[in-house]
Amino acid sequence: MDGLITRHLSVRKTARLAELGSGVAQPEECWIVVHGYRQLAPRFLRRFASLDDGRRRIVAPEGLHRFYVDEDGGPHGPEHRVGASWMTREDRDTEIADYIAYLDQVAAMLDDEVGRDVPRIVLGFSQGVHTVTRWVVSGAAPPPHTTVLWGATLPVDVDEARAPDRLGETRLVRVHGASDRYHSPAGRQRDAERLAGWGLDSEQLEHPGGHRIDAELLGRLSTLPG
Repeated sequence: MDGLITRHLSVRKTARLAELGSGVAQPEECWIVVHGYRQLAPRFLRRFASLDDGRRRIVAPEGLHRFYVDEDGGPHGPEHRVGASWMTREDRDTEIADYIAYLDQVAAMLDDEVGRDVPRIVLGFSQGVHTVTRWVVSGAAPPPHTTVLWGATLPVDVDEARAPDRLGETRLVRVHGASDRYHSPAGRQRDAERLAGWGLDSEQLEHPGGHRIDAELLGRLSTLPG
């Protein structure tokens, strides 16, 4: 097997987006919300229904890799659940580059449809925290008005040469649940120290639940009153 090599070939891939407020002609605020591991965009977007009040456009891109999440083996049928992922450790650099380019396209789509002057909030949940952080730091799209990192720590491999400037251009909010077993106080402290080392401030918000989106807290992240 000495002659075995791996190569890469760019192919066409159709991505799925779920949306709330798609019929709002002139939204006052736009959200891009990025789900976590094993989730699907339409189900994830239900957690944001409290924001769907006729003033906002809320877009949930779905990870490019779907899989059956049930672990019972054997053939899969309509009763088996499906989830999506943004990446795994396999061929990780290519996966990261692909989803950064994908999210740049989502941002460009919103630029075309609602304009760049509408305040934009980008929220990543769980695995989506790593996805959003890498995108805001390394993507081509301008940093959003607000970047929300919910339920996970910063990725260790974020581009530290670009991070201070890019994250310094956005209102940075870190959110955790009081009983979230996946987002430890030690991890949150490491993030605070890392951001301070870059000369950055961030808001730290807590909700009373676990590893989930809290509807009441979402309203506190908005740029709109009420």
